Amino acid sequence: MIKLTRINNSVIYVNPDFIEFLEETPDTVVSMSTGRRLIVKESVAKIRKTIVEYKREVYGYPRRDNLKKE
Repeated sequence: MIKLTRINNSVIYVNPDFIEFLEETPDTVVSMSTGRRLIVKESVAKIRKTIVEYKREVYGYPRRDNLKKE
């Protein structure tokens, strides 16, 4: 689960596997595969980074900067 902040400052934890798409309109809107839409304070770039970090933690993917160059 990733932590997001709603416009009213309440915290919500979202399963990133259910995020269908993100948009900035200028508020960030998170559209879920369930049809639900969330308006949050985080930028699309921040949410994307958080999802990548979450997937690395859960699935054990190495960070690119930790990979050895041959």
